[in-house]
Order: sequence, then structure tokens, then C-alpha cells
Amino acid sequence: MQSENRLFDDFVKMMNGAAGTLAGMGREAEGAFKERAKEWIGGLDLVSREEFEAIKAMAAAARDEAEALKAKLSDLEARKD
Repeated sequence: MQSENRLFDDFVKMMNGAAGTLAGMGREAEGAFKERAKEWIGGLDLVSREEFEAIKAMAAAARDEAEALKAKLSDLEARKD
């Protein structure tokens, strides 16, 4: 009976060690994958969200200014005639 418990205890210890090793390997693989993804994405010529929003705001302001200038030009042309 004692030998059965010892065999079971040894088996449980071995399985716990294997589970810990597999978990460590999983974390290591995940870290390596994230690092590779960062390297790949870093190589792309992408803009940040802040840069995108700034350009978008500048484009909207330029559009508004162009509309105002068009209206002013139309007004001046109407006065000329």
C-alpha cells in the first residue's frame, strides 16, 4: 500500500513538473511571437493614431478655409458685375 502511494506521489510530482515546463514554454513562445510581431510592424511605415487625427483635423480646417475662399470669390465676382 505504501509503495502504491509513493508511486502515485512520484507520478503527480512528475506531472506537475511537466505542466510547469509546458507553461514556461508557452510563455516563452508567446514572448517570442510578440517580439517578432513588433519587429514586423515596426518595419511598416505606419502613422500613430495621434498623427492621423492631427492630419485629419488639418485637412478639415483646410477644407473649411477653401469653402470660405470660394464663397468670398463668388461674392467678389457677383459685386464686379
